[in-house]
Amino acid sequence: MEKTLSKYTEDIELVARAKNGDLTAFEEIVKKYKSMMAKVTIGMLGNREDAEDVGQDAFIRFYHSMHQYNAEASLSTYLTRIAINLSINELKKRQSKKWLSLESKHEQFHTDEISYKQRDEKEIVDKALEQLETKYKSVVVLRLMQGFSTKETAEILNLPLGTVLSRLSRGQEKLKEIITKMER
Repeated sequence: MEKTLSKYTEDIELVARAKNGDLTAFEEIVKKYKSMMAKVTIGMLGNREDAEDVGQDAFIRFYHSMHQYNAEASLSTYLTRIAINLSINELKKRQSKKWLSLESKHEQFHTDEISYKQRDEKEIVDKALEQLETKYKSVVVLRLMQGFSTKETAEILNLPLGTVLSRLSRGQEKLKEIITKMER
């Protein structure tokens, strides 16, 4: 508990210093949470380049809105919430562009279908996550892949605990269905 408290206190001090114009403090925040943010955005988006862009955008967004951070949630929770929201926005953009390339996607699907059997488990899971609806994906990524507790996941996504639990359960079912279809 003390270690968690000291990390929380350290983060509050870093943010306070950064708010006062200390760029080194902000750089420390980025260094400390860069890996976590990358895992969250890659889990949500699948595409490493898009994930890097969203991760950078998340830190930029935090930098410009640092004054709004009031330490009600841990810094990791706050940053993850920003990354998840930006990832969801990116996924919505992708959905709106999807209709433009339906024909090429259809051809790619058949090519991908053949190669699924040649990919390792991680690639299969990543591909399955891409097909999962955003509301389920965000819960699965945070809870199962990033190891956030159910309570933390609820805080990050601003959802009731029951909703997180039901989306996690339903998301796992859907993932299992997708992976089963992919392995046929």
